[in-house]
Formats: sequence, structure tokens, C-alpha cells
Amino acid sequence: MSISLDEAVELTRTGDLWVFRGRSVPDRAIQLTTNSPVNHVGMAVVLDDMPPLMWHAELGRSLPDMWTGTHQRGVQLHDLRDAVCVWANRYGQRGWLRQLEPPADTAMEEAVLRTVARLDGTPFPSTAQLAWRWARGRLPHPRRLSLGGLLGRTGDRNQIGILSRIIDRGETGSRGRAGETGDRGETGDTSGIGDSSRENAAALETAYCAEVVAVTYEAMGLLPEGRRPNWYDPGRFWSGDDLALRGGAHLGAEIEVRIPPR
Repeated sequence: MSISLDEAVELTRTGDLWVFRGRSVPDRAIQLTTNSPVNHVGMAVVLDDMPPLMWHAELGRSLPDMWTGTHQRGVQLHDLRDAVCVWANRYGQRGWLRQLEPPADTAMEEAVLRTVARLDGTPFPSTAQLAWRWARGRLPHPRRLSLGGLLGRTGDRNQIGILSRIIDRGETGSRGRAGETGDRGETGDTSGIGDSSRENAAALETAYCAEVVAVTYEAMGLLPEGRRPNWYDPGRFWSGDDLALRGGAHLGAEIEVRIPPR
């Protein structure tokens, strides 16, 4: 089954996954290293009247980050349609959509926003770090992650991007704030996120795409706590891997997306 990009964007909801497969040397290296048919994964964020967004991590900075309003490398929030076109036309990737069933509820959406506040701008690891982190993620878990410096690092970030309007929804009466603090860079209320999820987010000094999706899914209550983020790779989110979600949730089969050339 395949659908057009316009159809896919229209169908996409918060929590749906986009997975990509390329043919470049780095793409093949990721696929071989992780024994995966895909090399990139991102998560859709679709809230209120905002355009659909893509939450992921990448090395490039070709698109503005919708959280900070700047061009940056690492963990980013992009216009979804623009991001898919960049991955298809600039990076030579094929793309597929996997839909989350049932759709994300309000509590999950708020957990997504808190995770974005924590992780946005986190650097992308080097190739050597990426390979070592993935391999280390398959070793026995020696101890729980400790709450690290990420919360302090995000505390003074000037979050002036589009999503700051959503954080202030409490002022417009549509929904309460994700975090009731004087500085939007601070995380505020974290009651909807388990201890393991907060620790995983806080401990990430660098993050690659699968870690970002995994930590976000864990914050949403969709993945079990206790696994390190580097246990996940893009292939974990492909249907060939039996990824068990919590609460009766599941991901649908891949729907190939026809992406128009520039």
C-alpha cells in the first residue's frame, strides 16, 4: 500500500512514526551495524491548530527548529512535510508511515511537550559514539541512570519557537500549561512521567533518532521503563521487530509514502 505525501500528512497524528531507508554509505553502515532495514525514525507531533511536526534527531540543520526558531544540529522539531521532503530529496531516502493505535490522548500530548522541552537541542553523537552506544545498549543494565545535567542545561534555553504558543495554552483557556514555572526553559510539572523516563531524558548528553523516539514513547507511557535509551535503534520501530507497547497500544503496518521530487 502506498499513499501520497499530502495524504500521509493529513492522516498523521501525534505518536505516529515515520521511518526512512537510504542507500548512502552512512545509511548502509547504520543498517548493517544495527541489523535493521531502516536507518532513521522520527515521531509526529500534531497539536491544536499547529501544522504537523516531526520530532527527531539528525546531523543536518537545513530546516529551522520549531521550538527555538533557529537552525541547529541534533534533536529538533521540524515542519513534518518539509522534513520528509528533505529526507527524500536531499538525503535520498524512502519513507513509511506507521500509525499509533489508539491515538495519543491529552496526557500523552502533554508528556510529549515536556520531553521536547528537555531534549530539544541535545547534540547528535559522533559516528564512533553512535556505534559504541548502540553496542553498549545490548549489555546487561548495571545500574539505573542518575538524574543528570540536562534539566539545568535546558533551563536557560530561550524557547521562542512556534510551540511556545502551545505551552501557554492555559492563558487562552484551551488547556493547562505543561509546566507552571516562571521560565519556560524549566520543566515544571512532571507528574505524568515516570522516574525512569525523567532519568533517561536527563542522562542524554547526546541523542540519536531512536533514543529520542524511545524516551518520548516512554514518557507517553507506551514503552516499559527500565531499558536504557541506547537499547533502541531505528529497526526497533520497524514491523519486523516485535516491539511490545503498553496499555493495549500498537503500531500499524508500514504505509509507503510517495514523496514528490523538488
